[in-house]
Amino acid sequence: MAELLLELFSEEIPARMQAKAEADLKAAVESGLSEAGVAFERITALSGPRRLTVCVEGLPAKSADVKEERKGPKVGAPEKAVEGFLRGAGLNSIDEAEVRSDPKKGDFYVAVREVPGRPLPDIIAEMVPDIVRSFHWPKSMRWGRGELRWVRPLQRVLCIFDGKVVDFEIDGLKSGNETEGHRVHGRGPFKVSSFDEYKTLLESKGSVILSREDRRLLIDEQAHVICHERGLELVEDKGLLEEVTGLAEWPVVILGDMDPDFLSLPGEVIQLSMRTHQKYFAVRDPKTGDLAPHFVVVANIDATDGGKAIAEGNSRVLSARLDDARFFWDNDRKTPLATMAEKLKTIDFKKELGTVADKVERVAALARELAPKVGADPDVAERAARLAKADLVSGMVGEFPELQGVMGGYYAREQGEDEAVATAIAEHYKPVGPSDQVPSEPVSIAVALADKLDTLVGFWAIDEKPTGSKDPFALRRAALGVVRIILENEVRLGLLGLFAKHAMNFAPVFRHVDLLEFFADRLKQYLRDAGARYDLIDAVFALGEDDLVLIVKRVEALGAFLETDDGANLLAGYKRAANILKAEEKKDGKAYEGTPDPALFEQDEERSLAAAITESVTSAEAALAGEDFEKAMGALSSLRAPVDAFFDAVTVNAESAELRQNRLLILTSIRDALHRVADFSKLAA
Repeated sequence: MAELLLELFSEEIPARMQAKAEADLKAAVESGLSEAGVAFERITALSGPRRLTVCVEGLPAKSADVKEERKGPKVGAPEKAVEGFLRGAGLNSIDEAEVRSDPKKGDFYVAVREVPGRPLPDIIAEMVPDIVRSFHWPKSMRWGRGELRWVRPLQRVLCIFDGKVVDFEIDGLKSGNETEGHRVHGRGPFKVSSFDEYKTLLESKGSVILSREDRRLLIDEQAHVICHERGLELVEDKGLLEEVTGLAEWPVVILGDMDPDFLSLPGEVIQLSMRTHQKYFAVRDPKTGDLAPHFVVVANIDATDGGKAIAEGNSRVLSARLDDARFFWDNDRKTPLATMAEKLKTIDFKKELGTVADKVERVAALARELAPKVGADPDVAERAARLAKADLVSGMVGEFPELQGVMGGYYAREQGEDEAVATAIAEHYKPVGPSDQVPSEPVSIAVALADKLDTLVGFWAIDEKPTGSKDPFALRRAALGVVRIILENEVRLGLLGLFAKHAMNFAPVFRHVDLLEFFADRLKQYLRDAGARYDLIDAVFALGEDDLVLIVKRVEALGAFLETDDGANLLAGYKRAANILKAEEKKDGKAYEGTPDPALFEQDEERSLAAAITESVTSAEAALAGEDFEKAMGALSSLRAPVDAFFDAVTVNAESAELRQNRLLILTSIRDALHRVADFSKLAA
């Protein structure tokens, strides 16, 4: 078995594009080989700042032989039909065709042709240029006079099969067996004949760590070690770690120093300046948890002075960045938030929804309304909402949009606002991701909910909803944020009434149920991530409940109930009753609604089931009124035995029409009883 080694070597590939390009190239090679009928044992893909690499192991020397069959006319068909078949199949005589029989159509001719497999080098020589020419990058470029597009100018294509070069050309660039190492430390170019040699020589001669995972682990380990040696602690940042992994082929971690005077800036400003502009990791003092006047930078060179000059140079650059940030910090604090808020009238939120100032008015009114429901002071909640968006016109947020809200919180504290107001301003965009914490203080909850609900109701009012994968206004995230805030703080809200009242700010016609269904989808996502079954959520939502806390309690109780023998068997009994009802209602052209007549009960099982339904429904309704869903499920579980006994002993479709109708109404009673806690028709058996 042979090996294919492919390397596409170019100028620097943006770090954010490398991982996907690696996966896309792997998929393209897999697909190309599969389409050619070539099986293999293993495929490995790698990526780095200047190269994409694929190694395919366990390849045959040629593709598999293929037997092609072409069906022809019936035996005894007109001569012209036979002649046309022979020409199309490439046969000289009908004697070269096989005769096959079909029980219905009789005997017919079949042309069988053996197509020999193609040598793998021929397949690869066609496949690789096609992959390169059709490869998709988020952004690509052309260079020179050629038509080829690549993320950065493509400089080499290394392609080796079974130790030999696979010859082809892509826009004037010929394939070969040479690669290059590190721009500074690497010696080369050098020739290779296998993946093992390629990997070994790149590291030993080229100063290139080929594996993305190896580079990531090395950076992470070195960063922690260098901080530990100085009694410091690295501020973890997985996103930044992934990015710097794509910036260095030979990563060397260096600890740099920062002017301690900059520690007077908010920590978020320092970290964002380091991360966004310079790709530095922040460092903290483990004793206090505060940022320390140092940073960690990942160099792509092993400096002879141990990185001293690199550290000093990066320190100077960081100082310039932080000087700019300090200017914004000092300047912004001269302007009261209330004054900043007045400028929101000049910023459009959405043409159909008015300015940001208009949104602030709506959010302030809604936050005031929500405040008593979450235990917040209405005046404080309204004050926080009126100042929440003010920092959008600040210099700092103009430079670092990611700090919206956060800076407003700092400015509010500086200006003597209530701590609850400052915290609410800082947190009102939260949660911004699945791992982000939700606001937990009453005022913060009121403002965060009001802001997100206003956005959702507004966009629904103008009929701009997410479609497919498109969600330009992050409405799914906003709805999931509302779900999380409500559930994690156990906030009791009737959403439909809230939608209807707030929609009056936008449009006279508004589909509240449509928006509730959108929330249902987000709730399903949230609960599925927590391990709940999607059908349980559908079953509970079908009741029309709009209190998310109650919905989740029902879902949890229903899930626990269905895991018991009584629950599982009762569900089976329900399904049987519902299926019979559905079939008979369809046949009779009418719905069976109402209560059965006890005078028509002929068997003890009918009487026992009817009595059990009455008793269990009474108990279940009392439990539901007290929001004791487990007790309600327990009350319904008493139906299991009488339902089983009924189906074992009673013939529903009796000969007497009157008796049959009465027994179908008993089935209706079973269905209606269980629908008091959930729509059991939505549950998987």
